[in-house]
Amino acid sequence: MSIRDEIPTDASAIGRVVTEAMRLLPQATGTEAAIVEKLRAANALTLSLVAEEDGEVIGHLAASAARIGEQDGWGLIGPLAVAPARHRRGIGSALMAEALRRLRATCRGAALVGDPGYYRRFGFRAFPGLTVEGCPPEVVLALPFDGSEPRGELIHHPAFGLDRPE
Repeated sequence: MSIRDEIPTDASAIGRVVTEAMRLLPQATGTEAAIVEKLRAANALTLSLVAEEDGEVIGHLAASAARIGEQDGWGLIGPLAVAPARHRRGIGSALMAEALRRLRATCRGAALVGDPGYYRRFGFRAFPGLTVEGCPPEVVLALPFDGSEPRGELIHHPAFGLDRPE
């Protein structure tokens, strides 16, 4: 397996992997593949990494610019998706490790909305005062690279459809 940047011919395979993977999650909205497409169309993907094996896209991680409160410079990770037949083989962990390595060079930290039981292994945690409207606070997670404590609302790109300012 290798991790690489998305190329234009990967778009349909990425959409398929994201859709299949998200179907397994009760919190999924069914819009995740469309979010990736909208981020791509807006040239808002800071990272679009694919996991590939034998020429097949088997995983994807998207990252886009975000703000926490008034603080710019955060990398928002999501969605992270692995083909269901490839779960529990370290593919998601490999995508996350590469994303964090790259984001450390350009961002003050990484943030996401997700399962704390999974993302804790990468150093993500909830912080008092870190919020996303309508989300339980325990699933709004951040990993500050500079040791700071993020406070405020995690503002996503408009492609996420959260009706918040960019």
